[in-house]
Amino acid sequence: MIEAKFFTNNKNILVVGAGRSGMAALRLLARQGCRLAVSDGGPLDRLDAEQQQWLLDKQVALEFDGHRTETFCRSHCIIVSPGVPLDLPQLAEARQSGIPVIGELELGALFTDVDIVAVTGTNGKTTVTTMIGAMLAADGKRVFVGGNIGTPLCDFVAREGKADVLVLEVSSFQLDSCAAFRPHVAVLLNISPDHLDRYASYAAYAEAKMQIFKRQRRHDFAVINGDDPEIVGRLSAIPSTIREFGRKKSCQARMAGNTALLQLPAEAVEEYSLPEEISTYPNCDNCLAAIMVARLMACRAEAVAQGLAAFRLLEHRLRTVAIIRGVTYIDDSKATNIGALQSALAGMTGPVHLIAGGRDKGGDYSRVSGDVSRRVKSLILIGEAADKMAAAWGEDVRVVRAASLEEAVRLAAGQAQSGETVLLSPACASFDMFSSYSERGRAFQEAVAALEAGPHLAARAGT
Repeated sequence: MIEAKFFTNNKNILVVGAGRSGMAALRLLARQGCRLAVSDGGPLDRLDAEQQQWLLDKQVALEFDGHRTETFCRSHCIIVSPGVPLDLPQLAEARQSGIPVIGELELGALFTDVDIVAVTGTNGKTTVTTMIGAMLAADGKRVFVGGNIGTPLCDFVAREGKADVLVLEVSSFQLDSCAAFRPHVAVLLNISPDHLDRYASYAAYAEAKMQIFKRQRRHDFAVINGDDPEIVGRLSAIPSTIREFGRKKSCQARMAGNTALLQLPAEAVEEYSLPEEISTYPNCDNCLAAIMVARLMACRAEAVAQGLAAFRLLEHRLRTVAIIRGVTYIDDSKATNIGALQSALAGMTGPVHLIAGGRDKGGDYSRVSGDVSRRVKSLILIGEAADKMAAAWGEDVRVVRAASLEEAVRLAAGQAQSGETVLLSPACASFDMFSSYSERGRAFQEAVAALEAGPHLAARAGT
């Protein structure tokens, strides 16, 4: 197994992918004095001038607009960025030659002995990671929060950052390229179909998520969703000490009304009042996971309560944008998969006018047909997946097509009545119409703001 001392000035190290994670890996490796190369399938001009100059200053060998097998096979080790397909022919050739291939996350972890809390799951990762970081910081601990969000781990290590705890959001793509990554506390929030455009099957995706526990030992902790059958069915593969959150009475962290209850072994029951904004599903589950992790990391109960009280929902994650004429408008643009849509609908208390669609990720929309038929009053579809969604849900709910998100908001506003909700929860990637889910969410907010700006003609289907 590769160790940090491997990376010295006599080693040729190739980084595949020059995005955020790849550049972070290069900065750490440059500090180690390695001889560096970078290979990227895109053009060099995707990097800004400062990044290009840094590569030149550090004498990094550049390979853009494609990959050459010779570049891969003359390396002593290859670092892959999360977005790089691991079935690249060049990577296969390198592996056959005995060249180790690891990811940026694993590289960074090799250079630190600080306790790691790692959070993964199909949905809720960023919220829970951020919440845990806030609780630990409220307890006076030095906390680094990053990984798949914000700052990559390699950048934190490269600048010799100081921390008592590393709280990392971790994606399945990152776990795919980890062999020795071992968090002290590993959190698996949920598993539902996602990224089936990358994985051969749903089972393969689920197994990728389970890799977060692979290198743990008995005295480490696995914090898991006790209500998720995909996780519960795989508990025998977890080598560490399991702690469960969920709605079952057997879960050590569970809800009682708007109060979170926590009972760790040999400890009294602790009660935490949740602010209204985060007291309903799925955010209450996120709170349960964060509370348990914080207490496992010896965070004082008072600091946990302080972190909960101060927490605000992150952008584009079930955030109420406005209430206009009694209609609530909710931005859940981060819902890029079917499981996220299912969770969003489960938390709705009245009729919903759902805006969904975008770039399909290979999911089976029929999995949520029951949720749609029970909770959705009208369905406004946008983007490339509109036909597929209409085929799955069209028999159960009224379907309207929109050419743009702005039109979708106007159509929804024209149909919604006081006490109802207009929900943007696309269940798809954004890249057919937007550069990111954030841009999509901002476009939704702007369209809602236009409704607020003054009297408008309510657009109605068929007019």
